[in-house]
Amino acid sequence: MPDALRLAIGTLTRLPVPAPRQVDRRTAGIAMSQSPLVALVLAVVCGLPLLITPDRPLLALVLSICAFALLAWATRALHLDGLADTADALGSGRPAATALEIARKSDIGPFGVIVLMLALLIDIAAVASLPEGRDAYLAFVLAIVISRVALTLACTRIWPAARTDGLGAVVAGSVPVAIAAAWTILGLALAWWLLGAAAVLAAALGLLAGILVLVIARRRLGGVTGDVLGATIEISLTAALLALALLA
Repeated sequence: MPDALRLAIGTLTRLPVPAPRQVDRRTAGIAMSQSPLVALVLAVVCGLPLLITPDRPLLALVLSICAFALLAWATRALHLDGLADTADALGSGRPAATALEIARKSDIGPFGVIVLMLALLIDIAAVASLPEGRDAYLAFVLAIVISRVALTLACTRIWPAARTDGLGAVVAGSVPVAIAAAWTILGLALAWWLLGAAAVLAAALGLLAGILVLVIARRRLGGVTGDVLGATIEISLTAALLALALLA
């Protein structure tokens, strides 16, 4: 198995794969460029409970919870942790260096708890609100893929690393802009193919939400970190799902 694929699977999922023999910027760039494909496999599997046609709103809610629980388990809740840490860092109102240290801590503060709860509640409610199991499943798959397209955008040279160490420093600027642009076009095309014109708008809004996180992180923290990448994924996911539910 190529080192880049090992890095992509090992970083983005909990699947037991051998550690990469060598991790350099080229390997990191290829790994992050493969993230939408890894996400597609995850989404297709984790979303399977949504294919059960619910006969009651409560069952739709339970099935949605099951799908997101599986996703959290399959990703080791890594991106959710990044969202919580980023919320604590930004919510602290401290200078960049202090805010970054807050994000490094293993505990979660009040900002992290609130943002994490709101994001998960919106995700679950948005999917559960879709009228048919097929639509819920396709929306789940599409939003997860789009959120990883946002990750490729976050790893272009547009967004510098906030630290000299950590995951953010390894992957920042590692994905060519052309690759990220290609994934963006493919993601929007997938939205059209799966759910039509409204889904294209929802996918675009999800990507814009992820970019907004990156803009705020660059202004407040100096750039991206591993936590910021996780926050970009989760906010993009939530925004896309909310838009899909509202536009359905």
